[in-house]
Amino acid sequence: MTIFKTKWIFIFLFFSFQYFVSQNLKNKPNVLFIAVDDLRPELGCYGQPQIKSPNIDKLAESGLLFNRSYCNVPVCGASRASLLSGVRPNRHRFVDAHISQDEELPGVLSLPMHFKNNGYYTVSLGKIYHKRPDAVGSWSVPEYYPKSDWKGWQGYVMPESDTLIKNGKWGIDGPSFEAPDAPDHIYMDGMIADRAVEYLQQFKDTGQPFFLAVGFQRPHLPFNAPKKYWDMYNFDNIQLPDNMFKPEGAPDESMHNFSELRAYTDVPEEGPMEKEFMRKLIHGYYASVSYMDAQLGKVLKELERSGLADNTIVILWGDHGWHLGEHNLWAKHCNFEKVLHTPLILSVPGKKENIKTDALVEHVDIYPTLCELADLPKPFHLQGKSFAPLIDNPNQPWKEAIYSRWINGETIVTQSHTYTEWFNDKGEKTARMLYDLSKDPEENLNISEEKENKKLIIELSAKIKKHITERDHIKLP
Repeated sequence: MTIFKTKWIFIFLFFSFQYFVSQNLKNKPNVLFIAVDDLRPELGCYGQPQIKSPNIDKLAESGLLFNRSYCNVPVCGASRASLLSGVRPNRHRFVDAHISQDEELPGVLSLPMHFKNNGYYTVSLGKIYHKRPDAVGSWSVPEYYPKSDWKGWQGYVMPESDTLIKNGKWGIDGPSFEAPDAPDHIYMDGMIADRAVEYLQQFKDTGQPFFLAVGFQRPHLPFNAPKKYWDMYNFDNIQLPDNMFKPEGAPDESMHNFSELRAYTDVPEEGPMEKEFMRKLIHGYYASVSYMDAQLGKVLKELERSGLADNTIVILWGDHGWHLGEHNLWAKHCNFEKVLHTPLILSVPGKKENIKTDALVEHVDIYPTLCELADLPKPFHLQGKSFAPLIDNPNQPWKEAIYSRWINGETIVTQSHTYTEWFNDKGEKTARMLYDLSKDPEENLNISEEKENKKLIIELSAKIKKHITERDHIKLP
């Protein structure tokens, strides 16, 4: 064979390969990855219509809603780093809000990096990782985190470093809520939604497969939302929870002083709050959810208008739950079910719509699920299980339990119970609590010391021990 013929064969093979790659990428589904901060499953699609969330509810109608989704650690930074790395938190990894995936798991392939490596254009808008920058190299363009010109109280803004923490305390100089008569874009979520719409218009023109991560800040404190969203609710109808007391028999380890909320200037550093003020906080939380929901609606509307919805997987998740006065607690940072339970919705083009599942799933399952749905290989380090099969068969047998942890507390959640054990630095158990969710869904009575539950305690304790052993001995890069 002459050099001339060899040259043309090489050129033919090269362009054939390029064409094959481009056609393969065109067939890849896009991913719209929506993270919501501090969102609990108190939404219309979860059978709780007191909060007006029409766009989330509509999204749920287009796909699969998970009734039993749980975070693996109830704090922003650790929860997000765990989810985006596909690696579980443990006693020394992903412990609090201000951790970095790059620092704690250097070399581990992040979810967006994996999509980027497989030809996707990856974009981060708003709060995806808590600490910035993190998972460096995961995004095709620099992370977008807007700054507003709003002259009012902008509220909690993610720092480049841990400057909000001063002497072990939160350093926030402002009130816990605000209701200005102003447009949506004065706050970050409005600006993030506008930028997401711009990107969708761009993707419509380029045709490149995308992984668009949109991180809405609300309903994170402070509960700042334009007045029109506060006006959606009648303050006279805002109710305090029925269980504003420490659960009977609950150990002291289960409680905390909700320092995150107490950092705001209108909240006392210690002691109880006035009932009317607590009702105002709940009002603000509701308004913040509706404000965020409206921003989500703008993004979903553009996804439909552009025609991209026909080939775009949409997943919406909350990074953890939140207390609104239950057990006299506010915020997250504990092991109660209200804080571990998260909303999760998955919409896949061409699949069943308006379905629900009671299967137990957890945040580390999201990474392998998106890999399977996009037909990407699953990195070896992933510690979760893809729940993609639930789309076609939502009632099939699934996990017997999921696991979450907070500081020294290790929690197992089954279909019927939640059980938590606390350990000291020597690994010795110091306390425990057990709740029967079928009889006591609000976890008001700790039944861990009742004789008839001894066998169940032994069983659940053994499962926690086995889980810790397996989790902590997995080799990571």
